[in-house]
Amino acid sequence: MHFETELAQHRTYLLRFARLQLRNDAWAEDAVSETLLAALSKPQSFGNKSQLKTWLVGILKHKVLDMFRSNAREVCLDSEGEEGGAEELENLLFKADGHFAQTPADWGNPEQDLHSRQFFLVLEACTDKLPAVLGRVFLMREWLELSSEEICKDLGLTPTNLYVQLHRARIRLRECLDLNWFGTSKEAT
Repeated sequence: MHFETELAQHRTYLLRFARLQLRNDAWAEDAVSETLLAALSKPQSFGNKSQLKTWLVGILKHKVLDMFRSNAREVCLDSEGEEGGAEELENLLFKADGHFAQTPADWGNPEQDLHSRQFFLVLEACTDKLPAVLGRVFLMREWLELSSEEICKDLGLTPTNLYVQLHRARIRLRECLDLNWFGTSKEAT
């Protein structure tokens, strides 16, 4: 199989990954195009040291970061409210003293679930449902593995604001995973 054909097979996955990160179809298309062009311009740098998909995602991560930096002044508006119900969700999950209102459900054997393709599909869907700001901060920290300092600098956030946003994103992801993967739902108390 030709190198170009193999690259084309990964385009859909790369585009979905970029859309999750950037929350902007045009930027995602640009990042994926630049990734594929970079791979085509230097195929010798691949060298079969890893899987092609892994190598491409590595290139794409850098292109996504470049997009964040170059488009830092542009705002991408979402039709839903950014904070829509964050306070309500926190009030449902926590008591006034900050402890969980209900003990979190037992998630069984997380290592086994992490290897499950279906789990990652649900996680991806839950991540996609996060408000744009929370999703962007969470993906930059957890998937792109940027340091807190880099994120604060790139997005003009204070460390405290960053940690609050990461906390809210994690709460929403946990709730979504509880409902859509682990099969637990809130029971009226």
